[in-house]
Amino acid sequence: MIQIIGYAALTLNLISMSMKNILYLRVCSLTTNAIYIVYGVLMNAPPMFIGCSIGVLLHSYYIYKIMRLRLQKSEQTFNSQNIT
Repeated sequence: MIQIIGYAALTLNLISMSMKNILYLRVCSLTTNAIYIVYGVLMNAPPMFIGCSIGVLLHSYYIYKIMRLRLQKSEQTFNSQNIT
């Protein structure tokens, strides 16, 4: 059972490497790191779950930045359309 979790994380990791859209890549990598955290805890591998925890924080931060930038751009577009 534990090995299946590891293979699932590996598969998602490989899928994320093939993505061109940075937001999808970040979300997929965040999910991968979350699964690796579970795997690391079950395997009693502190370096794995510590490293992946840091990865989750980093991916979360960059996803937030991407979403905030997209929201700002959409608000600017909306505001410029309402001015005229």
